[in-house]
Amino acid sequence: MKSDEKNTFKTKLIELCKAQHLKTIENLRSAMEECQQMANDYGPPKDRYDAFRSQMLRKRDLYAQQMQKANHELVLLTTLKPGELKDKVEFGAVVVCDKATYFVSISMGLVKCEGQDVLCISPAVPVYKALAGLKAGNTTHFNNNPISIQDVY
Repeated sequence: MKSDEKNTFKTKLIELCKAQHLKTIENLRSAMEECQQMANDYGPPKDRYDAFRSQMLRKRDLYAQQMQKANHELVLLTTLKPGELKDKVEFGAVVVCDKATYFVSISMGLVKCEGQDVLCISPAVPVYKALAGLKAGNTTHFNNNPISIQDVY
């Protein structure tokens, strides 16, 4: 793959990740608002054993924490520079291996970009720790399985 094709692919991949992450944030916001509305509609607790309202407020707070984490991850995605091609496995690199293609960014799981399956992983996952700092042509082992790095950009 030529460098301009790599730039184009990486740009599309970053935009796709941002769009999917924005959907996640919006879903969390909706769930949070729904819990708040249910708690408001229910009114005050009916007796001392009535926990529905407090349960809804706890759920709202849980969604708020998840949304705060998702917003932080979105900031990380916006720091990525699509035109910056990497030569080793690090944050922001697309890593083409013999068995899978990884995008070191945030943990989003499998993303399909231009018909290609890409696993979006964070630097905290074990497979990244096995690949970190390696370059194209290097081989490593993860769970007793060899991983051959074909390209990094």
